[in-house]
Amino acid sequence: MTIYYMGIEKYESRYSAQLTEWNTRVFDRRKIDYKIVAGEAIDDSEQIVTGQVLDAHGRSYYSLTQMANLVKLMRAGKITSKDVIYFEDMFTPGIESLPYIINQIPENLRPRVFVRCLAQTIDPDDFVHTWNMQPWMSKYENMVNDFATILASNEEMVANAKVAGWTAPIYNVSGLAFNIDEVQSRVDRIMPFNDRRMRVVFASRWDREKNPHFYMDLIEEYNRQYPRTVEFCICSGSVLRSNDESALKRARDLEDKEVLTIYENLSKNKYYDILNYSRVLINTAMQDWTSNTVSEADALGCNVLFPAYRSFPEIFSNDHERLYVPWSQEDAINKLHILLKKPHKNIGKISKWTDGTIDRILDIMSGNGEQYRRKSNDYRKYTIETKYT
Repeated sequence: MTIYYMGIEKYESRYSAQLTEWNTRVFDRRKIDYKIVAGEAIDDSEQIVTGQVLDAHGRSYYSLTQMANLVKLMRAGKITSKDVIYFEDMFTPGIESLPYIINQIPENLRPRVFVRCLAQTIDPDDFVHTWNMQPWMSKYENMVNDFATILASNEEMVANAKVAGWTAPIYNVSGLAFNIDEVQSRVDRIMPFNDRRMRVVFASRWDREKNPHFYMDLIEEYNRQYPRTVEFCICSGSVLRSNDESALKRARDLEDKEVLTIYENLSKNKYYDILNYSRVLINTAMQDWTSNTVSEADALGCNVLFPAYRSFPEIFSNDHERLYVPWSQEDAINKLHILLKKPHKNIGKISKWTDGTIDRILDIMSGNGEQYRRKSNDYRKYTIETKYT
């Protein structure tokens, strides 16, 4: 089996800058034969100009040129039924050429196709709904369902896909691609907890679906109860931007009042340096399907505090001390206050689990991961399981 890896274009401000290396480190360790199929960048800016998650023009251009390179390989007979084409993103412009070709070539040249679902229309808070893409995107998803196997990142995503009527084989890989060693290699050493600043980090996008106003409400209330004892900050890989102008204005107002610090245009190394000297990473998102931020912070010895919502109970293994009642400000503040004082006993377990995500994906591709397949509509029975201890 050769894996033809269809990665995402590189953005220094996003995890996609590391994603290919995270995968190839595992491919190499497991002695997997693989080929990286790259596309062309629309420019060298690595900036998101249009859109929220990936640049709309850049994503389209990269994917179309990437697909063109894949088609060349298929035309040359390089790819066979023994091989796998692995897409990091279910939405890959130009992907419709695959079934168009596969339906017209001999069976011995028809590869298996796997796609990672990152959100799509099954997520009511995803940006595709913000921009009214649902009418055509849902049809795109139905098309992909006809020729690909879907890799979901958690049980909640599986459930949403099932009730949306998705018909493709679906596997829960229970995490996002991640590599502890690569992340930790970017800091000199993991700082002892007691040597860290009394700092709380918010590292999600500052968009509406990430619930930034809840974070700012929490900052104001925490400062009322414990005046000026903690630095609250936002970390952004670009200039802070948002699809909610009121959240952006309020953040700047709090910055002027010196109750919120905004770190902008951060490289990954600089962001990791901030995490390495911070005590808690907090998340307030309504829209997240595991979040790379939790793995990064956990790998760097930071406490993490997330809402007990959607995928987070699964990735936290139902850890009640690091999950707060959504959207209880009182519960979040009480748990945050404790997590600022000392390292949690479970630090490191989340990143260790997600460090195995790519291995689980490879097991599935090699036929040894059927325990991760979700065939029935009894999808809720898995949500109460503890993934790890």
